[in-house]
Amino acid sequence: MAGEKIRINGYEITCHRANTLITGSGAASLNAAVSLHRFGQRDLIIATENLRGGTSRNAGSDKQTYYKLSLSGDAADSPVIMAEDLFNGHCMHGDIALCEALGSADAFLRLAELGVPFPRNKYGAWVGYKTDHDPRGRGSSAGPYTSKIMHTLLAEEVKKRKIRTLNHVRIIALLCSEKNGEKSVSGALGIDLKAKDIKSAFVLFNCTNIIFGTGGPAGIYRDSVYPALQSGSTGLAIEAGATAQNLTESQFGIASVRFRWNLSGSYQQVIPQYFSTDASGKDRKEFLNEFFPDMKTLTRAIFLKGYQWPFDPAKTSDYGSSLIDLLVYREKVIQGRKVFLDYRVNPSGPAGEPFSLKILSDEVYDYLKKSDALKKTPIERLRAMNTQAVDLFLHNKIDLSKEPLEIAVCAQHNNGGLKGNIWWESDLRHLFPVGEVNGSHGVYRPGGSALNSGQVGSYRAAWFISKKYNTPPPENKEFAGTIKSSVQSILSIASVWIDNKRDNHIKPVELRRIIRERMSEAAGIIREKSKVSEAAGEAWRLWNSVDDILYASSVSELADAFRAREHFLTHMIYLEALNRYIKGGGRSRGSYIVTDKSGSKPLKNLEESFSFSLCSYDRKVENHILEIKMVNGEVCSGLEKVRPIPAQELWFEKIWRQNLEDNVADS
Repeated sequence: MAGEKIRINGYEITCHRANTLITGSGAASLNAAVSLHRFGQRDLIIATENLRGGTSRNAGSDKQTYYKLSLSGDAADSPVIMAEDLFNGHCMHGDIALCEALGSADAFLRLAELGVPFPRNKYGAWVGYKTDHDPRGRGSSAGPYTSKIMHTLLAEEVKKRKIRTLNHVRIIALLCSEKNGEKSVSGALGIDLKAKDIKSAFVLFNCTNIIFGTGGPAGIYRDSVYPALQSGSTGLAIEAGATAQNLTESQFGIASVRFRWNLSGSYQQVIPQYFSTDASGKDRKEFLNEFFPDMKTLTRAIFLKGYQWPFDPAKTSDYGSSLIDLLVYREKVIQGRKVFLDYRVNPSGPAGEPFSLKILSDEVYDYLKKSDALKKTPIERLRAMNTQAVDLFLHNKIDLSKEPLEIAVCAQHNNGGLKGNIWWESDLRHLFPVGEVNGSHGVYRPGGSALNSGQVGSYRAAWFISKKYNTPPPENKEFAGTIKSSVQSILSIASVWIDNKRDNHIKPVELRRIIRERMSEAAGIIREKSKVSEAAGEAWRLWNSVDDILYASSVSELADAFRAREHFLTHMIYLEALNRYIKGGGRSRGSYIVTDKSGSKPLKNLEESFSFSLCSYDRKVENHILEIKMVNGEVCSGLEKVRPIPAQELWFEKIWRQNLEDNVADS
């Protein structure tokens, strides 16, 4: 159905009306759309700025993991055991963990039925392997592009079901209404990126529900392995009044920088050589040798980096795998050198001893042997273990057999995000954050659990909407009357940017550069109390003038200005959350170090700035979930007690009756 035209402040705005607006087009958003359609709700619109953009379609690793309940072998597993493992990652609510575990097998099998080629043996077992922070070997994979395959097949299903989709539309604001003191979303405002005229570029959405699947905060870090086509829009929901949680818990790891890709799994298990050069590419040295005592210790740490990929301060002592991340960071950020992986040659030993397969630890040797990868060089081992891992770099014009790979420690995932209940509904009612933008994870999460969470959460959100929120929105005329003042305020900001004649005006690209530099300097894997506090203060001071200093001269620049504004709010709230965690006594955990002069260093010959104390979860700020939100332009935060895993009602006749009476969502 074509949208109606509404005139506000001289702008001609197209208004679309639907029960549910789905923002973003990643695997979680598309699964929500398909699930809603399957449940009988046909009044849907997907709005996305790029159907082929985002993390789902453009990210991966050596063999990208999908984390699921064990469906093979004789090791004990159950949804409750899986929920306990998720919950034990700290600062994750138990009822959410239980939902993700109970929905795991369903979500995985739906994807398999759709055509995702997860491997199984001749007896039908869905075989698995151990991933990071995983005690059970629950990982499965369809190769380096697991989420891309998921995205492709879900997009085909959306097309097959003829679900209305608006491509090249960027959502710039969520619109809200209030009833009986409870705030809820009632619509959204976007910009048609293909529009030629600013005056006709805005698009309104009048809807009962919004499924918000715009991904993690990819655009706020300089050192990032998020795909360049992924940006995020968490700040839109925060500005509208949604509560966020666990924003301190970003995940970092070693990645390639020319072509953004996670260097986990077999990229490390084949034991490439780490080296650095000066800025001009000279003075090559194997910098790890300054810190490791012998070849066996060094090669084991590199190997373990494969399935202990995210940086973890708890794995830096005793020559643990995360010491490598720390030394890469030191070499690149503090020493100002370029850092590389070289798959053409083996590492040489700290004492000058030559590489030999015979001196590898039993754990490393046995793994390579079982993988038929006891080969002469890292590139040969990689081809034997995972030829797709080599081919994907070749596809991106990087031949690992002919050149080294420049790397950095990069932001990769945010375990925090927007708060949601067991149906993935925000405390801003009728808003359902799904995928990475939903902060369901705690401090630690098993690798691949984000894909499971996105599929389970989007399915549950769709099911709940189909049962409880399936009414149509008001007529467009009534809707226009309720949101007119909010839209007028946004259009006024746009008018300022278009006509900005100030001497100090800046373009969106410059504001984004400021944001990214600040986050990578203050909120990367090393977080120093005074630097975080200073960065948060600088962000607040500039926030008060952002609406006055941005400049835009075209539709695309105007859309970028709104994005830069959203990114600015997002990074400011993230810094504020981190500032409050550290000032409250929060210590190093997850994927970052909080520097502490009274703590200890992983190695004696490291600088004092690497001293830290590990979180032991004996302080309230550490064992509670840090929640943060904006109220009337002010930031409010609190510490929420972690909910335990609930006891389930499993009496069949009672649950059967609830299903017959169609009141499961009320029980």
